[in-house]
Amino acid sequence: MRHFLILACALLLAACGRTPVQEQQAYVFGTRVEVLVVSADPAQGRQAIAAVLQEFDRMHRAYHAWQPSELSDLNLAIAEGQPQQVAPELAGFIGEAQQLSRQGDYLFDPGIGQLISLWGFQADEFKAELPEEAKIKAWLANKPSIADLTISDGLVASSNKNVALDFGGYLKGIALDRAAGILRAKGIYNALINIGGNVMALGSKQGRKWRVGIQHPRQPGPMATVALEDGEAIGTSGDYQRYFEVDGKRYPHLLDPRTGYPADHTQAVTVLIPGGAKAGTRSDAASKPIFFAGPDAWRAMARKMEIGLVLRVDRDNRVFVSEALRPRLEFVGDHPEIIVVP
Repeated sequence: MRHFLILACALLLAACGRTPVQEQQAYVFGTRVEVLVVSADPAQGRQAIAAVLQEFDRMHRAYHAWQPSELSDLNLAIAEGQPQQVAPELAGFIGEAQQLSRQGDYLFDPGIGQLISLWGFQADEFKAELPEEAKIKAWLANKPSIADLTISDGLVASSNKNVALDFGGYLKGIALDRAAGILRAKGIYNALINIGGNVMALGSKQGRKWRVGIQHPRQPGPMATVALEDGEAIGTSGDYQRYFEVDGKRYPHLLDPRTGYPADHTQAVTVLIPGGAKAGTRSDAASKPIFFAGPDAWRAMARKMEIGLVLRVDRDNRVFVSEALRPRLEFVGDHPEIIVVP
């Protein structure tokens, strides 16, 4: 699986010398996680990283969509037509996801867990097998959405038994924000966090900005790099991360709720979110509606979601970059066709 390349890490480890950096990797949320911290006290850095990874593991277990968890318990109750009392944290996540989904015209919708399951993507390993067309049509007829949920004093109820929550396109961003809070609380103000391609930068590396690479969707290595300011987060939705092929056609895990099928007009969308509250969360959720909006509507969707820094690669390998993002990108190797848009 190919993700953002933490170029700063490679440069730092190759020539850091006296640079006090601690790095640890783990496998959480079904992807590779990297945490790098810069600290004059190595023990402080290691302890901070351990606290972050411990929190990631807790969130992964609590909100797993297809293994026993608080989230799967809620999905079972919804399927049985029963309201379910949930913890304040989960109630908050649902409410926040509803707001983000509404802002993106429900092209990002964590309520489509049944559809994800039909395609076989609710698994650590999945088969190259298409779902039955009749089952997709039946799912579309039921129109399940996170909008069908109501929350009152922590009691979650649904008007649609076919809603099944899956936070796979949302939880990594939440985890970025959670990690930033943990690190700062422990006195770490210079760090880089990478969760399977969702990246957040804190501070700098000895006064130099953290620089990360944006993965080329069809070639090994990065297509461009970007330096991140303190607190900025960057995220990508790409058809190269989780997919299978049938008869030479690629079927990625990015499923359009309007059609029930993967979108085939876009290879990748990258968004860069300025530092601030919920920057990580927005970096994860915002790329999906822009990805699904397609060639005629992606820019309007970005504006609607107030995303000014965006890059899109279409199925013909053309690269569209917003005017605000273009000056910050350094393209690597042979330049692709780049179209700058307002």
